[in-house]
Amino acid sequence: MFTSQRTRRLAAGLAGASALALALTACAGGTSGGDAADVTEITVVAANSPWVEGLKTLATTYKDETGVTVNIEAYGNEQLNDNYKVKLNASSSDFDVMAFQVQDVMREFSRNGWLADMTDYVTSDAEWNWEDFQPAARDAVTLDGTVYGVPVMTERQIVYYRADLLEAAGLAVPKTLADLEKAIATLHNPDGGVYGIAMRGSRVPLVTQLSSFLYSYGADFQDKDGNASIDTPEAVKAIEFYGDLLSQYGPPGVTNMGWVEASALFAQGKAAFYIDADSQAYTFLDPANSSVVDTVGFAQFPEGPAGSKFYNIVPQTVGINEFSKKKDAAWAFIKWATNQENTTWLLANETVPGARLSAWEDDAAVANFPAGLVEIVRNVADHGVGHDRPRLEQVAAAREIVGGPVITAIEGGNASDAAASANTQFQDLLDSEK
Repeated sequence: MFTSQRTRRLAAGLAGASALALALTACAGGTSGGDAADVTEITVVAANSPWVEGLKTLATTYKDETGVTVNIEAYGNEQLNDNYKVKLNASSSDFDVMAFQVQDVMREFSRNGWLADMTDYVTSDAEWNWEDFQPAARDAVTLDGTVYGVPVMTERQIVYYRADLLEAAGLAVPKTLADLEKAIATLHNPDGGVYGIAMRGSRVPLVTQLSSFLYSYGADFQDKDGNASIDTPEAVKAIEFYGDLLSQYGPPGVTNMGWVEASALFAQGKAAFYIDADSQAYTFLDPANSSVVDTVGFAQFPEGPAGSKFYNIVPQTVGINEFSKKKDAAWAFIKWATNQENTTWLLANETVPGARLSAWEDDAAVANFPAGLVEIVRNVADHGVGHDRPRLEQVAAAREIVGGPVITAIEGGNASDAAASANTQFQDLLDSEK
């Protein structure tokens, strides 16, 4: 069992993957030439996160090794996109390395020409080894064949369960979605104060968690050509499955629940299962906030008709400002900070859930993580999908649309008709960006 210190470190590492924020400030000195050997100073703008805290320590080492001063500026979420847009609209070269949230801004920033093309950088050094990064993470930072960043934190959907309840009922940990439904139905006991499952049921928040159900049924938000596809037979079955779980075995008022409310129920011991991001593991491992510290288990997302396919996203990546006059120096630092040695150090010392496969294979480095979670991550290469929401710039509007059919399913309506209507609206939104 975790010590309180380890729990706090895990909390910082995993919670940071869900609470990232960026902003920009003043410029750094140094030469303006593109030759990395001529540069004495670079500026990194990053999120307030465990990764950037670890980076502050690594930056000292980097200066000792190279003589290059690394100025790190980290800020809160409120300043994130507004400050980027002000600086980058003005083609500012005040900063060199820029951290950003892939699924929220990468499409907009790349369209505006604000992100440097890093494809040649990441593929040109066999020793640094781009192939060592999780396939889904590499996919997440790649758009239309162009790589725009290096993933530094990852997050995936998993199953949390009450091991004591499964054991008492003689149930194995579900390996398939069909087994999951049977276990949830068996353990659903509202009169005894335990619901079969707690999960996001609020219209917009639920969309990211629906994603793994879609993938495991052989569906997605969009097809391979980028067109809306939430009305396919496979998508409708996934939507109905998600809705049925919550309508039949979820708590009252589930359509008003996001992750905060749903995870609280599980932490209080009032749900047998909870399915959401692994960044929430700390919630259930902190004795001050959880009554299931000694009974919580972690399992890979179950197999559906298309197998076990779950999101493995990148909540923070580091790229290069297209307007920087020190791109080569920026890449030299990114390459160093994300090499195998430093990624493993961050995993071990700052519990930063990085994207390198080799780091997760280091038993000493993962000692602060639950064994069940480590096993899931070690197997992620065959199962991970690099997005957990529709892929377009107007993602907030898309989530509002896509969540509608699930609400219909939860409330017992015709999910197929709702999906068909929503698909038309979603396609209109996609077409507006062409």
